[in-house]
Amino acid sequence: MDIFKEFTFEAAHRLPNVPPNHKCSRLHGHSYRVEIHVRGPVGERTGWVMDFSDIKDAFEPLRQRLDHYYLNEIEGLENPTSENLSRWIWKRLRPTLPQLSRIVVRETCTSGCVYQGEDD
Repeated sequence: MDIFKEFTFEAAHRLPNVPPNHKCSRLHGHSYRVEIHVRGPVGERTGWVMDFSDIKDAFEPLRQRLDHYYLNEIEGLENPTSENLSRWIWKRLRPTLPQLSRIVVRETCTSGCVYQGEDD
C-alpha cells in the first residue's frame, strides 16, 4: 500500500546554471506543493500503513527550513531545480522515514517532478 501526505510552502529561487537570458535565471518564486509517499503493509490492528501525523512530524522541520526562504542560500540547494529539491528532501527524510517511496515536487500547477530514490 502507498499512502501520501501533501504539504505546501512558498519560496524564492533562481537557476544559476541556465543561460543569462532564460526567465528562470531571474529571481522568482513559487507556491510549491510536495507529496511525501510512504509504502508498507497495512497493519492488521491499526488498519493503516502509518499515522499521517508521523509523516507530518518528519517533514515539518524541512518545511520550516524551506518556507519563505531563498532556496539558493540553503546548503545543498545552490541550484534549486525541482529535481534537486526532491533529492534534497529525500536525503533528509529517508533516515526518519525508511518506508519513504516517492517525493513529488510541484513548482506550478502544471510542472513538477517525481523522485523515487534512484540515487539513494
